[in-house]
Amino acid sequence: MVIAADYPFLDILWSMIIFFAWVIYIWMIIVILTDVFRRDDLSGWGKAGWTVFMIVLPFVGVLSYLIFQHDGMAERSSKQAKANKDQFDDYVRSVSDGGGAASEIDKAKHLLDDGAITRDEFDRLKAKALAV
Repeated sequence: MVIAADYPFLDILWSMIIFFAWVIYIWMIIVILTDVFRRDDLSGWGKAGWTVFMIVLPFVGVLSYLIFQHDGMAERSSKQAKANKDQFDDYVRSVSDGGGAASEIDKAKHLLDDGAITRDEFDRLKAKALAV
């Protein structure tokens, strides 16, 4: 039976270091392969070559990609983040434009109060706003 005292503190510390190094390595592989497959300037053979290189010679492949492609990775990552932000901003603007049905009904109510439209036109605008 293994007792906790049989596993010294430095062995525990070393096991933790190895575990976290392994997690960091796996995360680097995921980030690099994501970058490789998102690239538009790299052919299919190039993507396959980098992938095979990272599988056959893992540490050499990962380190060489980080050394030779680090500037491109940063640019592509910032472009992707900017594109995601712009897409989100456009979505928010498209959703918030006009203020929705309540805003349309309020505008129609003001037009009705000002006498610019009739009650029938107001009812049609209200029904149209609620249908959307």
